[in-house]
Amino acid sequence: MQTFNVNREVYDQYNPENLIFKAEPGINEALVREISRDKKEPLWMLEKRLLGLKLFKEKELPDWGPNLSGLDLSKIIFYMKPDAKKNSTSWEDVPADIRKTYERLGIPEAERTVLGGVGAQYESEVVYHNLRKDLEEKGVVFLDMDEAVRQYPDLVKEHFMTTCVSIGLHKFSALHAAVWSGGTFIYIPKNVRVDFPLQAYFRMNARRGGQFEHTLIIVDEGAQIQYIEGCSAPQYNENSLHAGCVEVHVKKNARVRYSSIENWSKNTYNLNTKRAVVDEDGIIEWVNGNMGSCVTMLYPASVLVGDHSKANFIGIAFAGKGQYQDTGSKVIHVGKNTSSTIISKSISKDGGVTSYRGLLSVKKGATHTKATVNCDALMMDNESQSNTFPYMDVKESTTDLAHEASVGNISEEQVFYLCSRGLTKEQATHMIVSGFIEPIVKELPLEYAVELNRLIQLEMEGSLG
Repeated sequence: MQTFNVNREVYDQYNPENLIFKAEPGINEALVREISRDKKEPLWMLEKRLLGLKLFKEKELPDWGPNLSGLDLSKIIFYMKPDAKKNSTSWEDVPADIRKTYERLGIPEAERTVLGGVGAQYESEVVYHNLRKDLEEKGVVFLDMDEAVRQYPDLVKEHFMTTCVSIGLHKFSALHAAVWSGGTFIYIPKNVRVDFPLQAYFRMNARRGGQFEHTLIIVDEGAQIQYIEGCSAPQYNENSLHAGCVEVHVKKNARVRYSSIENWSKNTYNLNTKRAVVDEDGIIEWVNGNMGSCVTMLYPASVLVGDHSKANFIGIAFAGKGQYQDTGSKVIHVGKNTSSTIISKSISKDGGVTSYRGLLSVKKGATHTKATVNCDALMMDNESQSNTFPYMDVKESTTDLAHEASVGNISEEQVFYLCSRGLTKEQATHMIVSGFIEPIVKELPLEYAVELNRLIQLEMEGSLG
């Protein structure tokens, strides 16, 4: 059985604050204007921000799902700039303490071996960004969002929180629109295939910090890309907030795989919004691993507007003591002959709560839709909880729909059998859990599959008492 040297310090170690700007806690119009002014944004972006602030104030917190009463937004610091050069193209130009953080996380090494480009964000700013020269020569654009607003204003204006994620989708999408900073902009030209994944890694360091990066990916006709997102933060006694936004535009006959391993600390509220719009014959694939955070509310959505378009989602959520993982996926079928598959797995232990919350919507005119939803939950003890909240709205009689859900415990018979073959009870339990998550792990590049296994092992520590 393969084992990993698991060290929580890799993720929990924090640096002393070294900032050139730190906003006062809370959000107001003056701060929104300050962010826009500091970034030298055009008027249309400031207007989007102010609309976001208005809608944020008008909208209520969700009255379903996890309890958000512990999130005091008046104490969150919404904008912080580290004392570091923006968008360095050499790791040597990144301040030593920040660089060492990413080295411990393995980002520079992954860039050297398996990645086509890397963006690294620290607090509210992207401190490192680089793309392979051969991809640049093919016309691939890979920038931080602040820079994209300046260099590609028309393209950004057309796609930024317009037809994919609307500013007023919910309270936290509106908040994001008001205070977003950093993130990733990707444009893949027609018929260009990017064989090496691009990655962005988002790191929060400060106490009571908020991070609101924006990811905008446009993949033109016939193009392909794999994008990997990593996230982490150190553990504090005070709550922090992550409310990023991801928008993916998959054009005709294009293909996108969006993989995410989220490992926020257990004082973080992870309230992220992810959505893709998929044109004719396009394919979107979501691969999600959610660990950490005290509360996660995350439901990657796919809007299949084009005929013969496809969406696949596969995800794992892990909830331990004091954690509520409310995750799932949404698919909206609009075009004809579209198809979707959702595979959601969850593990809960020590009183943790996992919930699958999903939407499958088949609009009138979306004839001959095929959709499959499969939810599996594994509970490690009797104190934990697992819920399933599927919602299906089908307006077409030609729809082919299948839904399965299961909840179970680790079988004592399985553990006994493996122990009889020489494994300890702990090793046997880890092996069973590894088999449970194997469908997700195999969809990740090798290095990230190892990382997910390592994180699961870390979360499983002490599960046998």
